[in-house]
Amino acid sequence: MFPQPKSVLTPNTYAYESEPLVKPTGFREYDARWLFGKEINLMGIQALGMGLGTMMREMGVRSEIVTGHDFRSYSASIKYALISGLMAAGCKVHDIGLCVTPMAYFAQFYLDVPCVAMVTASHNDNGWTGVKMGAGRPLTFGPDEMTRLKEIVLEAAFDLPGGGSYHFVENFPARYIADLSNRPKLKRPLKAVVACGNGTAGAFAPHVLEAIGCEVVRLDCELDYTFPKYNPNPEDMEMLHAIRDAVLEHKADIGLGFDGDGDRCGIVDDTGEEIFADKVGVMLARDISALHKDALFVVDVKSTGLFMTDPVLQQQGARASYWKTGHSYMKRRTHELGALAGFEKSGHFFFNAPYGRGYDDGLVSAIAVCDMLDRNPDRKMSDLKNALPKTWSSPTMAPHCADEIKYEVVARVVKHFEDAKARGEQVAGQAIRDLVTVNGVRVTVEDGSWGLVRASSNKPELVVVVESPASSARMHDMFRAVDGVLRQHPEVGDYNQTL
Repeated sequence: MFPQPKSVLTPNTYAYESEPLVKPTGFREYDARWLFGKEINLMGIQALGMGLGTMMREMGVRSEIVTGHDFRSYSASIKYALISGLMAAGCKVHDIGLCVTPMAYFAQFYLDVPCVAMVTASHNDNGWTGVKMGAGRPLTFGPDEMTRLKEIVLEAAFDLPGGGSYHFVENFPARYIADLSNRPKLKRPLKAVVACGNGTAGAFAPHVLEAIGCEVVRLDCELDYTFPKYNPNPEDMEMLHAIRDAVLEHKADIGLGFDGDGDRCGIVDDTGEEIFADKVGVMLARDISALHKDALFVVDVKSTGLFMTDPVLQQQGARASYWKTGHSYMKRRTHELGALAGFEKSGHFFFNAPYGRGYDDGLVSAIAVCDMLDRNPDRKMSDLKNALPKTWSSPTMAPHCADEIKYEVVARVVKHFEDAKARGEQVAGQAIRDLVTVNGVRVTVEDGSWGLVRASSNKPELVVVVESPASSARMHDMFRAVDGVLRQHPEVGDYNQTL
């Protein structure tokens, strides 16, 4: 009988070494994230594996799973604790070793395995760990699956028949790299800064881009889990500024920045200016919809309004559907609608055939950008960016808000704006034109300026984004209006960055 997990245990005690620690808030909407040691211990990870294996059988899915881990000092030990739990639950485990997350997704297809459990904290600070899981390729778990998994683990409702097995898959990265690079080389010579923030992608990304014909300038591609310069997060301005400096120094055509587990790619143009991922999505949508009639794209609610208003997309018959932020939400929606691609402002892009298999892969995104430049040999990345209608957009800003209260705070903010609209009140000096509440609240006023507030799905934070098609001043007006509402809630703390 395996003990029921505790939500709190004191380190350096007998209990900590003899009982599973699993803080309930680690089960997020579409994956799991904990501070290792403080919120989950190795026995807790083992319990997670038992719960996942139990749930696979409950779902009627073949008990066979791919595992891999990112490059952190503790990720391998966490993966092996997870594997021990999966084997106790009767699973056949295929371990591909150190990898980026999309390599684990690819392994599901290559090895014909239904399930995946990737040990990664993505771009989170050191100290964090987590698991991205799925039981039906190319999809990953959403709220229903995560809620059920949480119930099984916290109640220790395990089905443990034993009989599991372990198989290490040797040299799997070579198969992933070959899959991405087995294609015609670029006709246009491209010099690309490839930045990995010392994260896991550094072991793979430069090789793939060289194989498709890029001249690669490596930036922080050496593996170092202390992240000595900055966290590998292509939404973080520190990483983007480092890429900018390298692009200008080496006179590169483009800068490509990969996050800690390689499922996102950030873009810096030839002038050293960062291009937010939603604008990159518009550029790719323009490029792809010129090749595919009546192309459908799925876009998350944090993204620019240009997907609906861009005249080139309208002329080419492209359509866009806004949906919930989150890689599992977006992946599932893109799959369900049969969309050509899904674009999320955080940089998770989901390409269906003929460009991808439906899951988010930063290298597939990087290749798509390189192909776009290849199809436009007389235009630089900055030219393609400047061809978009002008809007003024904020970075993704994240004020602190505890996991235990963040959804309640967002519900209050949603009600505030719903009441304001019902009363005919103005926001940022203008009447409310539209409210979208599918994921937090996106409030749009008469001139098209909008602001979004939602709860982060994987960190103790809120998410705030603002944009205006009118002016920088109007973008700042909208930020002040949204922030003014947030300041009415004392649970909301400081921003990670602001305008």
